[in-house]
Parts: sequence; C-alpha cells; structure tokens
Amino acid sequence: MKISFAEFEPPRPPGDGGAVVVGVWEEGALTVPARQLDELSGGAISRAIAASPRFHGKKSELLPIVAPANLAASRIVLAGLGKPGALDARGFEDLGGALLVHLNSVGEAAATVGIEVGDASEIAPAVAAAHLAFGAALRSYRFDKYRTTEKPERKPTLATLTVAGPNPAAARKAYENFAAAAEAVAFTRDLVSEPANVIYPETLAEQAAGLSSLGLDVEMLDEERMRALGMGALLGVAQGSVRPPRLVVMRWNGGADGAAPLAFVGKGVTFDTGGISIKPAAGMGEMKWDMAGAGVVIGLMRLLAARSAKVNAVGVVGLVENMPSGSAMRPGDIVTSMSGQTIEVLNTDAEGRLVLADALWYCQDRFKPALMIDLATLTGAIVVALGHDHAGLFANDDTLAERLVAAGKAVGEKLWRLPLDDAYNKAIDSDAADVKNIAGDRAAGSIVGAQFVQRFVNKVPWAHLDIAGVAWAKKDAPTVPKGATAFGVRLLDRFVADYYEK
Repeated sequence: MKISFAEFEPPRPPGDGGAVVVGVWEEGALTVPARQLDELSGGAISRAIAASPRFHGKKSELLPIVAPANLAASRIVLAGLGKPGALDARGFEDLGGALLVHLNSVGEAAATVGIEVGDASEIAPAVAAAHLAFGAALRSYRFDKYRTTEKPERKPTLATLTVAGPNPAAARKAYENFAAAAEAVAFTRDLVSEPANVIYPETLAEQAAGLSSLGLDVEMLDEERMRALGMGALLGVAQGSVRPPRLVVMRWNGGADGAAPLAFVGKGVTFDTGGISIKPAAGMGEMKWDMAGAGVVIGLMRLLAARSAKVNAVGVVGLVENMPSGSAMRPGDIVTSMSGQTIEVLNTDAEGRLVLADALWYCQDRFKPALMIDLATLTGAIVVALGHDHAGLFANDDTLAERLVAAGKAVGEKLWRLPLDDAYNKAIDSDAADVKNIAGDRAAGSIVGAQFVQRFVNKVPWAHLDIAGVAWAKKDAPTVPKGATAFGVRLLDRFVADYYEK
C-alpha cells in the first residue's frame, strides 16, 4: 500500500472516484473537511447523520454513505472522533487501522482521509496525520506467502492511502521514522510467523546477517566457538536437534565513541517440543514462535540502523531448536554455564532460561553494557497471571523499570512489573548443583523463571520481559492483525529514543 500526504481538497468532478473519509465530532459536529463536503453536496452529510440514530461521532464509530453525484468519490466514510481534542497519538493510529480494515472490506482501491485534530488537541495536525498513516501501515500486515488459493473477498484491495491536512510536508517528514518502524515490525512478524522448517537457527542467523546492508556489524558464533567459550547451558538445549545452534551478535554504533552500549538479548528457540519433557500435542504447532524474543531483538536492531539512531546498541540472540532424541538433554542432567555456575536440569521444557543464561553472561562479559534488557517467551505462567494484555516485567533497577513501563504505555505495548525477591530465589537452590532450572511446585512460575535468569546477571542494570502472553495474538486489534505481534520492537525503540538519544 502506497501512503502519501497532501492538503485536503473536496473531490469535485472530474475525478477517479476513490473513497473520502472525514471526521465528525461527538454529537454530530462536523470537522472542517466534513463541512466542506456537506456544503458541496447540498447537506447530504448532515442528512445522513440525522438519519442514523446509532451514529453519534464517538470514537471508533464509522458511518459509510454513498457519495452524492456531484462529488467525484465512490463513497464517503464518516469517522467518529469523540470530543474535540480527545484523540491522542495512539487514538489516531487506531483510527488508521480501523479505516484500513473498513476500506478493504468494501473493496476500495484508493482513499483520502481528511485530518482535523481540534483546537484543544495537544498533537499537531501533521503529527496526527503521520500517526494515522502509521496505524494503517501496521494494520495492513498479512502473512500469506504460502496461500496458493484465496477467495477474492479476502484479499486486500486498498492500494493508495492519502492522508490530507495542513502542512503535508511536515506530515511526510514526521512519517519517515514511522515508515521505518512499520517495516521493522513487518520484518519481525514475518520471522515469527514462518514455520520451523523454514526458520531454524541457521536460517534465522542468516536473516540477522542480512541486516549488515543497513550498517549493522553482525557476527555469528557456531557450536565450536560456543563450546570453547563454555556455553554448556545453551548447548545443552541444542544437543537433541540435528539443527546446529547459533549465537548472533549485532552491533550498531551511532553514539559517542567508546560509550557503553545498550544491550538487548533475545531467546531464540526456533521450535520447542519441550525436549524429553515433551509438551502435549495440542497446540505444539504454536511453538514455532518460541523465538519471538530473538525476533524482536533482530527487528529492533534493524530499526535502530534504519533510522540512524544516535546510540550505541548491541543485540545478542541465542538460537537453538529443542528436540527429543537419543542425544537430547535428560531431566536430571547437570550442565555448566559460561558463568561457571552449574545447573541441574529437572525439566527440559524450561529451556529458554538456559539459553538466556549463557547469552546474557556472554553479552555483559564482552561488551560491558550500560544496561541489559532480555525478551523471552519464557513461561506459560505469565499468561495465567496477566493474560494477553500485558507482558511481565522484572528488573533489578527501578529507573530502568519505570522507563520501560512509560515507553510501553506510550506505544500501547503494556508492561506490568512483578517482584524479584530472595524468598523466590531459594526455591531454585539445588542439592546437586549451584541452581536448578525449575522449583519444586508450580507456584510463582514466572517469578521463579526471572529469578533463575537474574543469577546470570551481575550488577549491570537489567530487565527481563516475559512476552509469552503477547507475542502472538489470537484475534485482531486496531493496529495488530491476528498472528505474530512483534511486541517489543516499538516499545524498545521508543525507550531508546526517549531516554538515550541526544
């Protein structure tokens, strides 16, 4: 879909007949673009509102009407905006997503949206236009490369979207970073959506390596190199698969020379059977997205490079496949991590924390980062605790936690902080090794997982995001279609931009 920006012009004949969208305030008050159309059409819009008792101009309401003959448009869509000034940036993104869905549902190929924000708004019209376009771009994502047949009515039709309002040049400029973000989100969603016979450790590493064209410095560690470094925890997870593991390091140097980087670490289990502690068959196909944490880190690094972020950043992803076989790690095995700590593996389905143990240690040992943030689809327990609306946040630093929560709130990727405490830490003390990978019962499963990961973090400010409940959506949302969400790409990009770029 092509997105452009222009000043609003009522569609007088002759014209190509695309759809025109204009806003209506609560209680039916017309915006300036809506008034212009109403006057040109002899009051057709006012009459349509009067004849539609269920349309009040509230947020999320849409009223399509047939365009009068004296307008060069196929249809007019009235979009409820709520009270003047009520729509914030996210509200305009949601509106863009909703309009994209509606226009595709009625088969429109081209549409123009007339923007107005209201005198009480804290957002400039040009910025609002960019956010609306961004919402439409996010919602337009589809993963359909493997469909060989599809009903015509399911295929998207909208090829051109013009967002019209004051100062289109400023809107175009504001949209540049949004366009890069939309591309990074789509890239991440693609990685997470691919089946495990297409995306596995080697091929996911190749996807990351391809980002060197954007200016990222990408390095891949193979099994031999990881063995030499002592990564027994990560390699223990990988040993049951014929797919060799990889650890990928991506560096972006856009900040001051020598400044400590921000570090992002991702769990990349490209398929998780549970290993010898095998999962039930029902729903196991979903475990292709157990690499979503790594996918988000790769997508974030892509975005930082694409928009030339003024920061030094490093992304580290540990890539493995967790399979049952004659060579697989067994419950009761003891492995030695890169940190030197020994781990008693009592459940091979608690494997993501083993991958993170070595990836985090390697990252802090080599790069001495200013902070570390890891992302992982770590526990089913986080879904029990928080459902699919919030990701779990654990942190050893209050300022870091507060900044992550604020960034997530700003972009609509919400976090909820849960505790870390020695009382939970004791639950994973092992009689046979330094630590065991699960506790003796199911209590506080997400906290116990985070406590395990924290044992492989020194004094560096660190946060752990458990994204198991938000990495995959089972229903559509305004800017997130059903499927892979790329939750975390926008959140962490906003976090970097707001707090670490000068």
